[in-house]
Amino acid sequence: MFDRRSFGKIMGASAVGASLAGLPTASVAASDRKTSSPPSAAKPGHTSFGPLKKIRAGELSVGYAEAGPAHGPVVILLHGWPHDIHSFVDVAPLLAARGYRVIVPYLRGHGTTRFLSGKTFRNAQQSVIALDIIALMDALKIEKAFLAGFDWGSRTADIIAALWPERCKALVSVTGYLITNRERNKSPLPPQAEWAWWYQYYFSTERGLLGLQENAHDLAKLIWKFNSPTWDFDDATFDRTAAAFNNPDYVSIVIHNYRWRLGLAEGDPRYDRLENRLAAGPVIGVPTVTLDGERDPFTPAGDGSSYRDKFSGPYAHRTLKNIGHNVPQEAPEAFAEAVVEADGLGHR
Repeated sequence: MFDRRSFGKIMGASAVGASLAGLPTASVAASDRKTSSPPSAAKPGHTSFGPLKKIRAGELSVGYAEAGPAHGPVVILLHGWPHDIHSFVDVAPLLAARGYRVIVPYLRGHGTTRFLSGKTFRNAQQSVIALDIIALMDALKIEKAFLAGFDWGSRTADIIAALWPERCKALVSVTGYLITNRERNKSPLPPQAEWAWWYQYYFSTERGLLGLQENAHDLAKLIWKFNSPTWDFDDATFDRTAAAFNNPDYVSIVIHNYRWRLGLAEGDPRYDRLENRLAAGPVIGVPTVTLDGERDPFTPAGDGSSYRDKFSGPYAHRTLKNIGHNVPQEAPEAFAEAVVEADGLGHR
């Protein structure tokens, strides 16, 4: 899910703060970052997006949900693993009600997104997933959008903001700066942090590949419970997302993503130039709001300070009290407000 070297510890800071919904849309200095109690937590009001759409984009046919006015400012919401578009099932209507056009795509290997050719390399290196979103924007004739995501989605949004800032109006990134540096990933983390990454090492083996093939549902549910310890989701909520794992390329994409990050699988040489730029750790200059879930086991200590220097533009950070890894689904109002706040940062 994340670049391992971003995290030296696996628990974030804990302090009481104001609700994100009540905060002004202004840049917050590093010394002013606060822990926020999200305005709502984990009682979803929506179960579906209604009929999904599909469009040819790059080497994919992308399945996506859409909400809001057709001519509103565009927000693209990007999910992580093991999750899908339903992480945003409550965020999307909140943003649509504010006048945003909301696009929520299935990433490659998930849901209704499909490769156009059976011969295409099932590649999941970080730059390719970002290029998928650029291709989707091109196909939908979207010149520039707000990008917001968590997990794989944060990394994808970070990459676009870093390499193609002209396509990104503003950014919301859960767990901050997640661009992968494979060279740094060769170095070990403290044992407790390594323990939290058990599935990455599992997936590096053929046993792990078979385990994902045979137990995708149960494995994902276990990870949900570990990564979001305060989220009391029900079986129906999980099963709606788990249906996205039935994609014929799901296992190939997940396995390649994690093996590639650990240097155990090669990417496509066509993207070496992009990966070299990303390995240098480019600074992100677009207006940004970063979010941490206080109970997310991958949240770095320091209330956002560990990655603050990676964002050079207007900036705010929030740590959400008692929230775990799946921030948009656990705290949809706080996530939606972060998008609105990022929009406001761009006007200052």
